[in-house]
Amino acid sequence: MSDVNNMENPFERPLYVMLKPVGATCNLACEYCYYLEKSGLYRRVPNHLMSDSLLERFIEQYIGSQTMRDVMFTWHGGEALLRPLSFYRKAVALQKKHAQGHRISNCLQTNGILLNDEWCRFFKDEDWLIGISIDGPERFHDEYRRSRGGQPTFARVMRGIELLKKHGVEWNGMAVVNDYNGDYPLEFYHFFKDIECRYLQFTPIVERLITDSEYVQLASVTSHEASEIADFSVSPRQWGDFLCAIFDEWVRNDVGKYYVQIFDATLANYAGVEPGVCSMARQCGHAGVMEFNGDVYSCDHFVFPEYLLGNIRDTSLAEMMYSPRQAQFGAAKRGSLPRQCLQCRFSTICNGECPKNRFAVTADGEPGLNYLCEGYYRFFEHSAPYMEFMKRELDAERPPANVMDLFKSK
Repeated sequence: MSDVNNMENPFERPLYVMLKPVGATCNLACEYCYYLEKSGLYRRVPNHLMSDSLLERFIEQYIGSQTMRDVMFTWHGGEALLRPLSFYRKAVALQKKHAQGHRISNCLQTNGILLNDEWCRFFKDEDWLIGISIDGPERFHDEYRRSRGGQPTFARVMRGIELLKKHGVEWNGMAVVNDYNGDYPLEFYHFFKDIECRYLQFTPIVERLITDSEYVQLASVTSHEASEIADFSVSPRQWGDFLCAIFDEWVRNDVGKYYVQIFDATLANYAGVEPGVCSMARQCGHAGVMEFNGDVYSCDHFVFPEYLLGNIRDTSLAEMMYSPRQAQFGAAKRGSLPRQCLQCRFSTICNGECPKNRFAVTADGEPGLNYLCEGYYRFFEHSAPYMEFMKRELDAERPPANVMDLFKSK
């Protein structure tokens, strides 16, 4: 374990806490969702709705805890649009009330089902960034993203996207790569280009199942009772092939035109700057999550009782997020890596990815290897010459898109 005292100053980074105003409540029942079952942690609470007083407490503390001018609010779920528009109008008014000279921005993740003209006008008027969960073309999306009644949802999500485009709302595509769509990388990527999605995040789904818990079926990284990998999980080799196939098209045709988060983050690590996504950063722990009742957890993927930091009613956000316990959580991202990772040529590029996926063992039998290591290694090895070229272009203050010129002479 890394010595917490040797960490960089945590106040050098913005304090970042995602807010879940309806907890895990959702109008869909996506088969692979890691968060739906979190409602079981609050099964004795009848209504998973954030109160107005708690909303104001969060906004006031969140802004007041920042050391930088720009403050980003992120609204998450469950499905965040299950709160009425009046709730978010009130949130914006409270942000302005407590701004204290800070520049406020907002982003919200949604499945898009509830979007209408009124919502979209509000997002445009207030300059909100919207992340839309969509897993590619219809047959990919509807494989796992269905309503509570088992009905497909693709058409309704696309209707929401068209409304965002109609009103000029800035939006990103947020896709989950699973055992099904992971076999069709180019069809997946071409779909997002066809719908004019300029900013794309895709996340590999990997979950382990447990059967001995009353509340949850998905294992935490500390669980020793996990018995098997969930069927919907992408395999390591599948993930590597998926990344390489999309990268080959992107690096030849789309650099500077389409922004793929994992490619941008990889290049950032080559350039020695913050990657912008915690999974590929050297340390984590600066991005927490607050539930509807004020409970604050170390990370969105670590909403388990053992990672509960406290409640905002009793302890300030700054105290929780800058606590020794949270600092240790963040330092462990690097400090808990096995020797195989630390000796890997891509150690500073990968940084072990997300700790939640580190349940495999190394060739020497040491625990803590990322389950997707094989896939990531294949991608990093495949992309290395082009990433190194783009880094040199950045160092020379030239656009990394010049990498596409390498292919014009071939």
